[in-house]
Amino acid sequence: MDIGFGLPVAGGWATPGNVITVARHAEELGYRTLWSFQRLLVPEGKRLAPTYHSVLDPVVALAFAAGTTERIGLGTAIVNAPFTTPAVLGQQLASLDVLSRGRLLAGLGLGWIPGEFTAAGVAFERRGARFEEYLRCLDAVWGPDPVAFEGEFYRVEASSVLPKPVQRPRPPVLIGGDAPRALERAGRLADGWISRSTFDLTKLRPAVDTVRAAAEKAGRDPGALRFVCRGVVVVGERTGPLTGTLEQVKADFPALEEQGITEVFVDLNFDPAVGAIEADAGAGLRHALTVLDALAPERARPAGQLGGSPEKTLRDPGHWTS
Repeated sequence: MDIGFGLPVAGGWATPGNVITVARHAEELGYRTLWSFQRLLVPEGKRLAPTYHSVLDPVVALAFAAGTTERIGLGTAIVNAPFTTPAVLGQQLASLDVLSRGRLLAGLGLGWIPGEFTAAGVAFERRGARFEEYLRCLDAVWGPDPVAFEGEFYRVEASSVLPKPVQRPRPPVLIGGDAPRALERAGRLADGWISRSTFDLTKLRPAVDTVRAAAEKAGRDPGALRFVCRGVVVVGERTGPLTGTLEQVKADFPALEEQGITEVFVDLNFDPAVGAIEADAGAGLRHALTVLDALAPERARPAGQLGGSPEKTLRDPGHWTS
């Protein structure tokens, strides 16, 4: 099972220096990937976790980290696709893939806060149908020129759309969400699935099996799919998986792998002591470095690729072994 790490993107510890330090140290230790996530706004009167009150743009944060690293993968977990058009997000992600020399993993989702849809100028209704068309249009934008797409929600006139991603035919596209339709969609259309921050980590297997079954039904290879677990790590009292001492957290990894998870990324952003606006940036960094060292992959794998095409160029630096 691979191991990644969540970049400092939320609250007080999301500083330029912390992003650089965490990104470089994770790469040095052999972590597989760095991850960001999106929160556009917090509607007045809506109670959301402290983590969500200030979040760096996910693509910008990864681009910043790309410039200070060489090998480690760069994943979004997730970008709410409907907030921009496929042509706009497609160019942003392709540009990141080019500038990082093929290190992108594109985690996409629907979004769930109506106020964010209002601010983005997109209807909240029928977002599932919109998202499926979005994925088809994104593939077209990343595909051969001239690109032409005609759908119910999106239209691209016959055009040259450049740059194309380094990874062909596309960077890995992973889908978030755990409703039955979201899981089925991940197996049918995407290259894998990402669990949300509040998912019950003792119940990953049914979700993994649903995604795999949908892939098989669609005539796709379920064995080629990625299953990424957002590992919200909280050091302190033992209240469930990935909590307690760092030794207890690391001892939980095999149980995630046994449920079909192919990668877990350690995410400290959801610990209020780290990811809240008022959290101390220096204390957050010191804590992160301790966690990075304690949970580092046991060994580095030989140079590899993200998969699917010999044109893909990402090294494969990190692998955790029990």
